[in-house]
Amino acid sequence: MSSTSTTTVRPAATDSAMSSPTTDLHRHHPVAHAISEWLHPKTWIVLVSLLTGWHAQHYAGLGWSLITILFAAVIPMLFIDSGIRRGRWADRNVGARNARLVVMAVIIASVLIGIALIAFFGGPTSLIALTVTMMATLAVLAVITVAWKISVHQAVSAGAVAIAALIYGPWMLLGFIPVAVVGWSRIALRDHTPAQVTAGTVVGAAVAGAVFAGLH
Repeated sequence: MSSTSTTTVRPAATDSAMSSPTTDLHRHHPVAHAISEWLHPKTWIVLVSLLTGWHAQHYAGLGWSLITILFAAVIPMLFIDSGIRRGRWADRNVGARNARLVVMAVIIASVLIGIALIAFFGGPTSLIALTVTMMATLAVLAVITVAWKISVHQAVSAGAVAIAALIYGPWMLLGFIPVAVVGWSRIALRDHTPAQVTAGTVVGAAVAGAVFAGLH
């Protein structure tokens, strides 16, 4: 009975050793761990939402961007934190592939609600385009994640920079400098391989850039 119980509580054990970072590894790489936490996908979502809202309607746009932040960042993080408390996954990075798919499905559903609310109440079309872009990017990442653990950190950060560059101009491409730093942290923590980080960067920038450009 106890053996069955242990297997149920720790489903991540069936994934590869790289699927979830260990506490010891984080202790030995405090800088990489701090970067990975500070520049978590939620941080990039908040930044690009505020930038998009400000460009659309200045202070009123910032108010509208709070809806995007609520449904694309706050609610997903509350769901992830709830999973941590229940022992469903180890940390906010959700290393196990199957768990990631569950989280992605919840985020997509949450983002869809955000899109509906902004559209229903007549919010800026650029914020609608942004949330649709987030959903499209997550859908692509979910399909890839079924077979391979692509870096969500990289995809979200690179996608945010690509969108900001489309809105404010090419000087925003300097944002790829911190994106590269995030990539280094993911490799240093052994959460991802260099190939997974590179793929996340390319896929995130390409999908987000193409979808947002087509809608905006």
